[in-house]
Amino acid sequence: MAVAVGASSPFLGHTSFHLRKTSSRRHVQNSNVGFSIKAIFWGPRKAVEPSKQELCLGDFCLTEFGIEGDRTNFDKARKLSVWVVSSISEISPDEWDACSLDSAGPGELNPFLTHGFLSSLEESHCATKETGWVPQHVIARDDSDNVLGVIPLYLKSHSFGEYVFDHSWADAYYSYGSRYYPKLQCCVPFTPVTGPRILVRNTNYRDQVFDILVSALVALTIKFQVSSLHITFLSAIECGKLKEKGFLQRVGMQYHWTNRNYRSFDEFLMDMKQSKRKNIRQERKKISAQNLTMKRLRGYEIKAKHWDTFYKFYRNTTDNKWGSAYLTRDFFHNMASKLGDQVLLVTAEEGDELVAGALNLIGGDAIYGRLWGCHPQVYYPSLHFEACYYQAIEAAIELNVGRVEAGAQGEHKIQRGYMPVTTYSSHYILDEVFRKVISDFLVREEAQVI
Repeated sequence: MAVAVGASSPFLGHTSFHLRKTSSRRHVQNSNVGFSIKAIFWGPRKAVEPSKQELCLGDFCLTEFGIEGDRTNFDKARKLSVWVVSSISEISPDEWDACSLDSAGPGELNPFLTHGFLSSLEESHCATKETGWVPQHVIARDDSDNVLGVIPLYLKSHSFGEYVFDHSWADAYYSYGSRYYPKLQCCVPFTPVTGPRILVRNTNYRDQVFDILVSALVALTIKFQVSSLHITFLSAIECGKLKEKGFLQRVGMQYHWTNRNYRSFDEFLMDMKQSKRKNIRQERKKISAQNLTMKRLRGYEIKAKHWDTFYKFYRNTTDNKWGSAYLTRDFFHNMASKLGDQVLLVTAEEGDELVAGALNLIGGDAIYGRLWGCHPQVYYPSLHFEACYYQAIEAAIELNVGRVEAGAQGEHKIQRGYMPVTTYSSHYILDEVFRKVISDFLVREEAQVI
């Protein structure tokens, strides 16, 4: 069949394809992954519909190695079965969270990777087939039915709610007569927070399980006949391992605040330049001048009325900024009931009326700022900075937490004590031509980001 030259794409730059004959089958091989990839993915095709039943991706042999790396006797070999499930409810919270905790390390449990947070997204109809997020979580069990690894995975029909933007990639696919969606997305929906994505128990088989799960992800990409697999906001260590296995690396930028053992907010200010220190103090004075009272509520202190009001604020923000809301009212109630004291809601009150709020989650050595909203009919100067940035810093100092991650984008955060931090994502593109073009684009993009 003929591949026609299409309109230029924003990310292709001066790169162009030439009209040529090509087979409707294109074979891609990547020896680093450890198996041969053969799939139809050029031209008209129908993607495989995910099964509503459990899907087995194969059985694998785990072999324990000695201290010097020598193989021990084969009596210690164990079988690992890898499955795809259509809901996180098909695995127990304890089993999922054990994998998450072991992957993050002692004391570093990421609240967004907990069963409680992810199940809240599904149960409240935020991450479901109807919203373009079909759960396809990967589970690895040994022959004793122990869960040794899990992966949060979704089959997606769009690119919304990811915060790593690939819309231009989709445009390029369509321009050249191919299809980008559906695709596989390994992430926490609607959450630009870095953390491990291949969640593996800390056993003697840890490295083997990791490699098997990565191979299973690629195999599933082929089985479903989708264009690509994307693993976003993963750890730098994971990204490095996946780069060795043929994944493309993409970098981004966020802004985090670091707690240098400050005993007070004023002590933190003394580390700032005089001009920035003066600006922050002026912004904070505006809060009391407007007769606003700031509160930090955790766990049981947050009542149903707070969530109902905060949801209205959240909808005001999304309706004005993005035009649609990813999260439902039920999500906030459900998530709060499961995460307890890990939830920190910053509120602003004028008299007895709640007029603004900022949602944070606490986990490990970090406070994660996520959502903000305010009364739709009133503007309060500097309130956004106070609720989202300064209150989070005060909470981190009070709780002796090491950092505040204030979410995606925003160079204005530098003026308020937040410094740039590199984020990572990994991408497996099946088509060899598009993989080469996207790889070149990512090289150019990285030079601009860093």
